[in-house]
Amino acid sequence: MIAGLSWKAGPGLSGRHIVQGSQPNIVALGQLLYSRYLFAFELAGLILLVAMIGAIVLTHRSRRDTRPQSVAKQNARRPEDATRMARPGVGEGMTL
Repeated sequence: MIAGLSWKAGPGLSGRHIVQGSQPNIVALGQLLYSRYLFAFELAGLILLVAMIGAIVLTHRSRRDTRPQSVAKQNARRPEDATRMARPGVGEGMTL
């Protein structure tokens, strides 16, 4: 029943008549943002800029509690030295 009446769920249900605008929605939104809400728009942009700079600083800082990656050491290692194939039987464990 609700699905059958859903075609009225717009301006007809609220009793309001929507006036056709003289300009496209994107133009009206741009004029509204850059005139009436300019301070809030620029404040939001400033907050996002500070958050972006903070994220960059946090990812590029050097930490002392972690070991650095040695790419040259990883590339110099042979595959034979890296892994050991072991096939333990059922019920047996691995000996290290």
